[in-house]
This record gives sequence, C-alpha cells and structure tokens, in this order.
Amino acid sequence: MEASIIIPCYNCEKTIKTILTAISKQTLKPKEIIVIDDGSTDRTKEIIFEVLKKEKLNIRYFWQKNSGPAKARNEGAKRATAEIITFADSDCIPEINWLFEMIKPFEKKDVSGIQGAYKSRQKELIARFGQIEIEERYEKMKHSKNIDWIGSYSAAFRRKEFLSLGGYDESFPIASGEDPEFSFRLAKRGGKLIFNPNAIVYHTHPSKLVKYLKTKFFRAYYRPKMYSKHKEKILTDSYTPQLLKIQIPLSGIIIAALITAPIVGFTTLIATTIIFGITTLPFVYFASKKDFTVAIASPILVLFRSLVFGAGLISGILTRGKK
Repeated sequence: MEASIIIPCYNCEKTIKTILTAISKQTLKPKEIIVIDDGSTDRTKEIIFEVLKKEKLNIRYFWQKNSGPAKARNEGAKRATAEIITFADSDCIPEINWLFEMIKPFEKKDVSGIQGAYKSRQKELIARFGQIEIEERYEKMKHSKNIDWIGSYSAAFRRKEFLSLGGYDESFPIASGEDPEFSFRLAKRGGKLIFNPNAIVYHTHPSKLVKYLKTKFFRAYYRPKMYSKHKEKILTDSYTPQLLKIQIPLSGIIIAALITAPIVGFTTLIATTIIFGITTLPFVYFASKKDFTVAIASPILVLFRSLVFGAGLISGILTRGKK
C-alpha cells in the first residue's frame, strides 16, 4: 500500500530540512512527498531544493498564494498519486516508523482515517504542561472504539474518500478547527476513524505563557464557527474533556466574583474557587504520574486556559469567526 506525505508550510526555513531528513529515514518509504508552500517569503524553497539534491526523495514542490493550511492540504491531496494521503506539519519530526504506523490500520477496508500522536522533548514548564494536556486527551481517545477528531499534524486518509467530501473547509483562514470539522463530516458519513498512539511525531509546543494563551484563544475563537456546522458536537466529542466545558464558565464567575467581592463579600469567590479547584484534580492526578512540577502548577494554568478559552469563544460568537 503506497502513501503520499503532504506537508503544508509557510516561512518554515528553520524546520523544513529537519522533517524532510526525518522522512528520508523512514522504515517505509513514501511514494512521494508533496510540499505545498503557502506563499513563503523566506528561504523555504531554496532549502527544499538543497535537501532534494542530497536525499533520495521524490519531493514535489508547489507554491500557492498565501491562503491558509486548509487550502494547502487540499491542494496536496489533489496532486497526490498514492491511495493513502498522510499529513504532517512542517515543524514536526516523525519517528522512524511513523509512516508504517500511519498506514498499517488501512489494511482493514472499513478504516477511513488515522490519528497519530504528539511527543515533545522540551524542558520548559509551559511546553511540558501543553504536552501532558494533549496526552490527557489521548487517554480519552484510547478508550473510544471509534474517534471523531483527527488533528492534521499527524493524519492519514484514503485519498478518494477525502476528496469526495471536499477536503478541509478552506473558509478557516488559519490552523483553527478545519481538521476536526472534516473529521466530524467523515465520521457522520460512517467512516471509521482510529487513534494510533504508535504513529508519533515530535513537536515544539509554545514555551512561553503568553504564546500558549494566544494559541488557546484562537483555537476557541473558531470553535463557534466549527460548532455552527456540527451543533451536536457542542455536547461531546472524542477529544475534548468534559470538565473543560465546566471550567470555562466557572473561571468567568471567579473573575466576576473577584471584581464584586469588595461590595457583595467573598463568599461566592471562595466557593467558586474551591469548586474550580476540585474540577482540576483529575488533571492534577494525571499530570502527577508524569511530571510533578507540572501537576503543582496545573490549577493556575488551567484557570488561565479556561479564562482565555472563554474570551475566545465570546469573541468568536460576536464576530462569527471572521478574523
């Protein structure tokens, strides 16, 4: 079974050589690597052709006017020639058996899509928190017979099926929810989606709190746009922790109670803070088995995350995701 690897990139001169080199060492060689350059203005193209001269890779390079990763991935899928298309982000480093693990489940004819997994080698507290945050969601996916959420950083689909559904929704201008939105459509049509934790790519998470919160804000900002197309997913999906949906309004109540406390007293503030703290305990326990420092910092980081999520959701509702 042959596979095409599709990599969208934008100004990725610092990372594109690393991922292409990692792909050249895969135990299973791809039929082709399709790089869709989303209007880069740096040395991305030159570096790709430098790699092409050194590595025995079938790299097909295409340039498009800056239009976002959804369109770039769709263009890659249209140009692919293999039965299976796999997606990877330009800042990821796949393990040596990544491609093998990505396409192995397709031996079963009823499988439509595969979700791989993130790992990280970072040492910064915020990056470690972000990785454990994702790993908690992986635990949820491991216990789902079928999932409905595939992130495009490590994803694989049958090409014909992907294109028959129109690919990713190109109205999402940045990486902001176009991948779960497609997953929802595919799952609704009866496609079987599987999580394979052995298909690993290493990733660099935001290491500074401000950048981490900015990323979370824009994830939340486009959620109303995504949920407007799949209202039933507001209640539950195979990826989003249910406690997160409780923590978001609780965090808002905490801020409101903090502001009004000098006037109405501190009872509401204390009670809500205690309840919020209780909702963080499952994550604190999960994190404690992996990184005790992250576990200690988790309640305050989860509070910041919840506040920013709430702000992003409200902003997205008010502007209808037009940013």
